[in-house]
Amino acid sequence: MPATIEYEPNDICVLRISGTLKRSEFAALQEGMANKIDAGAKPRLLAIAENFDGWERGADWNDLDFLVSHSGEIAKIALVAEPRWEVGALGFAGAGVRRAPVKFFPLTELAQARACRAQDRQEGRS
Repeated sequence: MPATIEYEPNDICVLRISGTLKRSEFAALQEGMANKIDAGAKPRLLAIAENFDGWERGADWNDLDFLVSHSGEIAKIALVAEPRWEVGALGFAGAGVRRAPVKFFPLTELAQARACRAQDRQEGRS
């Protein structure tokens, strides 16, 4: 499966994507995160796209149910990918639309992206 999510302590959720992201896989990941949020989590999402080929063509990516119902509970989002995916990834993540700050990091700055998510939690910031 080219898309997986790992739940780490302190509400850090690590989403790993490779290959082509399929709508059905993404919907399943959203459902799992929605369950965590419903249980009280305030996720800090670290999305890592390695060997990423893009999004499934022809799929209905316009389903905004998760964005409307749960995105307000996501504290921060860090996106890590090749620079060529920056604009598309920021748009896909809803940068500027959701309350949570969304920041892009190139793959070479994975450690900085991870540290940014963890530091905010340690300092008590969202």
